[in-house]
Amino acid sequence: MDLSVVIPVYNEEEGLPALFERLYPALDALKVGYEVIFVNDGSRDRSAALLREQFARRPDVTRVVLLNGNFGQHLAIMAGFERTRGERVVTLDADLQNPPEEIARLLAKMDEGYDYVGGVRSERHDNAFRRFGSRAMNRLRERITRIRMSDQGCMLRAYSRPIIDAINACREVSTFIPALAYTFAHRPTEVEVAHESRAAGTSKYSVYKLIRLNFDLVTGFSVVPLQVFSLFGIGVSIVAVLVYLVVMVQRVLAGEPLDTLRTFWDRDILQFFLIGIVLFGLGLVGEYVGRIYQQVRERPRYLVQAVLEREPESSAWQKRSSSATTT
Repeated sequence: MDLSVVIPVYNEEEGLPALFERLYPALDALKVGYEVIFVNDGSRDRSAALLREQFARRPDVTRVVLLNGNFGQHLAIMAGFERTRGERVVTLDADLQNPPEEIARLLAKMDEGYDYVGGVRSERHDNAFRRFGSRAMNRLRERITRIRMSDQGCMLRAYSRPIIDAINACREVSTFIPALAYTFAHRPTEVEVAHESRAAGTSKYSVYKLIRLNFDLVTGFSVVPLQVFSLFGIGVSIVAVLVYLVVMVQRVLAGEPLDTLRTFWDRDILQFFLIGIVLFGLGLVGEYVGRIYQQVRERPRYLVQAVLEREPESSAWQKRSSSATTT
């Protein structure tokens, strides 16, 4: 098996027919052995039924993993990774914003010796708010984690088999797959890919989910936020003491009563500022503690309801041979 394509699916009933029409011709044109692994992440529409129908049409190259609930895009991809058989693995969104025809561009880049190729959307068809937020988070994430990804929101990416094996060996409950692959890659690179408007449906990432995703990315790959907060707390304490001493000396030299010195610390703005900083620090620490809490419970990351796949010919031959010997 040369190529495995993993596609997470969540409520994509309207767009799946168009995806099928473009995906399989694009893969057939590569002239390599391939498989497509669809992972249904607990869709509440007819996505699972459409995937079953597609499996019935192309059982030779199609496999469908049906999860028992909605576990999130990255865990759905992990469920697909654990069942891939290809020497190269490509991830793709089901909404057709990343055209399947661009897979050939990623594979051509891997032929140059790279073991991980990330896609960068050349012309994003998103609103200005999402583009601005993405650029801001990219810069912040790179400074904190030292992971260089020009476009962390692009799911069109190619991975070599050693990287997939390393990712599968990780047992993290919550992770960010592209960043994890970057840390394992020996020669990572990026390539520009086309970006189109959604074929149908709506985006599954709300503002809250995007914030949560970036929290997972930052806290999962760096302790810099804790260190920065500690340094900030030390800095605030030192500045507060220095300002207090300066104000006290100035007022004593000016002949003011000592009782008036308390007015400096009675300012509501300063109190609210310090309270806000403390609450932010508690939330940051809680984020790390929460990740530890999730990990130590050792609960299954996802549950598989069923897998639709054709039995490999070698296994079928072995069963027939065993049956004949028994007879």
